[in-house]
Amino acid sequence: MSRTQQPIRVVLADDHPIVRAGLRALLESQPDMVVVGEAGTASEAVDLVRQTTPDVAVLDISMPGGGLEALREIAALKLPTRVLILTVHAEERYLLPVLQAGGSGYVRKTSLHTDLLDAIRTVAAGEVFVDPDAARMLLQGYLDQVKRGEVQDPAQLLSEREREVLRLTAAGYTAQEIAEQLYLSPKTVETYRHRVMQKLGFSRRSELVRFALQIGLLDPDAS
Repeated sequence: MSRTQQPIRVVLADDHPIVRAGLRALLESQPDMVVVGEAGTASEAVDLVRQTTPDVAVLDISMPGGGLEALREIAALKLPTRVLILTVHAEERYLLPVLQAGGSGYVRKTSLHTDLLDAIRTVAAGEVFVDPDAARMLLQGYLDQVKRGEVQDPAQLLSEREREVLRLTAAGYTAQEIAEQLYLSPKTVETYRHRVMQKLGFSRRSELVRFALQIGLLDPDAS
């Protein structure tokens, strides 16, 4: 971490003090992270986020009051805080509501020591953290809903060129890099990108990543 870079400020919310203590020890062993508060319930988590405005709030989905409800309340505050959900559940029905409610990521408790630090850094940078297995379940669940006619496929609003710009943008390429790949000017790429954002009603690149994962434009196994 550079001298001018501030550590990632994190709030931990889990109803098990031993779990919180372990997570705090893990996070504070990192030079680029600091825990600014802990909560044991959803309401405490929302209040703590309101008071401290952390960079990332790590919420247990099954804590008293519900982590998903806390996520919705935090999203309604319109703060810059990113929310990362912890859960033991792997089913698709738990995944999509997290992203729909404004969550920036999802980490299983069985993989905390391998994924949590990376997930916190990823969402603090404004990106979305979804492991490959979760991404596959998200995609399959979304496609099943489209097939049943329960949701309209918004990708149909996009032209083939717009879909390609969306895919490359979500994959992390700059406008200059996309322009070189598609033989366009960077200004034209920005125009396409702006159209995609307008058509889909998005304002952040992280939303493009979620959408690209859901409609299968990103390969969750890609490195």
